[in-house]
Amino acid sequence: MEKHANDTNKTDKIIYRELSYWLTGLLFGVHKDLGRFCREKQYGDKLEIVLKSEGIGFEREKTLPLFEVDNQRTNIVDFSIDNKILLDLKAKPFITKEDYYQMQRYLKASGYKLGLLVNFRSRYLKPLRVINYS
Repeated sequence: MEKHANDTNKTDKIIYRELSYWLTGLLFGVHKDLGRFCREKQYGDKLEIVLKSEGIGFEREKTLPLFEVDNQRTNIVDFSIDNKILLDLKAKPFITKEDYYQMQRYLKASGYKLGLLVNFRSRYLKPLRVINYS
């Protein structure tokens, strides 16, 4: 069966596919090591150790340009990975719409294309990909 010129592979459209999949694997490892009931800072500390050992560029608690939306100011995200992906860690019963909107503000303020929201309190870790379409 021939592939038509208009057909595209869906994986070609995934933003930072390899880096985000690799990062997700590291996040699974942190979740496995620490379990579900630590604080956000503990997950961040463990992830920082793992990122350093893997030799990937990152910035922890990255200050973003101020961007005001609904009287809320965006300014600090948990991690910037390789100047490509914003990563926000959570340790609470569930991710809310406000968490999602916060990541959208972070992406808009920074100009990054991809953000990951990760809730370590979940029994099964499911990083949420947030795309900046602007």
